[in-house]
Amino acid sequence: ALAVLVSGVQFQRPVQSTVASRLIGTWQLLSIETNGKPWPNHQAHSKGLIYYDVTGHMAAQIALDRPRQSWPQNQEPTPEQAREAIMGYIAYFGTYTIDERAQIIIHHREGAINLDTIDLIRKYEFTADGRLILTPVETPTTRLVWKRIK
Repeated sequence: ALAVLVSGVQFQRPVQSTVASRLIGTWQLLSIETNGKPWPNHQAHSKGLIYYDVTGHMAAQIALDRPRQSWPQNQEPTPEQAREAIMGYIAYFGTYTIDERAQIIIHHREGAINLDTIDLIRKYEFTADGRLILTPVETPTTRLVWKRIK
């Protein structure tokens, strides 16, 4: 009977650090800022989610506020519609590692709309009110502010 019970259970790797345990979950994008001001491409209706799980996997999606292109499902988009769709959407998935000493998280991308670089390095910060701030090391004046979805 125990074998039957155990066979239906999936085991996950334990969380390795305090930072990882704070990071794991689903986060909703609140804002993208550059030099303390709203990022020009991020308006009030932009939406985004980022997920971190206990097995070391992550995924991120950001739909920038832009004119919504649409075309019939049984037709291909025009080149302009395809360009607008790709340019207004950021999406990738993969694994992540945390360097607590450097206070960085590395997104090891396995799939993405644009794989110009594989690893994305982000400085992380947890605020007193529970928000997560990710700052790309290549553009340190840009900050993405996230709140945990509960």
